[in-house]
Amino acid sequence: MQLVFATNNLNKIKEVEVLIPKHIKLLSLKDIGCFEDIPETQNTIEANAIEKASYIKKHYGYDCFADDTGLEVTALDGHPGVFSARYAGEQRNADDNMNKLLENLKLHSNRSAQFKTVIALQIGNDLQTFEGLCQGVITNTKQGEHGFGYDPIFKPNGFDRTFAEMDLNLKNTIGHRGKAIQLLVDFLNSKS
Repeated sequence: MQLVFATNNLNKIKEVEVLIPKHIKLLSLKDIGCFEDIPETQNTIEANAIEKASYIKKHYGYDCFADDTGLEVTALDGHPGVFSARYAGEQRNADDNMNKLLENLKLHSNRSAQFKTVIALQIGNDLQTFEGLCQGVITNTKQGEHGFGYDPIFKPNGFDRTFAEMDLNLKNTIGHRGKAIQLLVDFLNSKS
């Protein structure tokens, strides 16, 4: 079986490759010759994931899965949420996004947040979604060198380190994307 992972984010691909069963060949967008920006025009994380998976199936014919992830901060009414990647502008710069978030939280004592990942799987005409959540807090400063996105400022509940201070195995075990991918893998294994 082969599946396209509808992302150009090499960090996401690296995270997912170690979780997908060996009998599934994971293809990137580059592998299928998709170099355009896939639309993400929806106003929810779930709808964006579905839009991306449906786009690849419709335009390229491959069975695929796509994810969308957002950081939902309690004191900011769930923002940046679906706009996490572009929080500080269309340049999608992680440092700019983190700086804006830390600035917006300066006057708030409630630092609670959650990462939410939704994966949409499109196989044939069937569509399934899988959700992973990770609760935590936003730190006051960036900490750690690993990971990507908001990882240096997100400390999961029950841990004294940010995602950026953890190795990939631990992050995959407790993190939002790892949880959603595990649900995807369980589903794929049940079908094979």
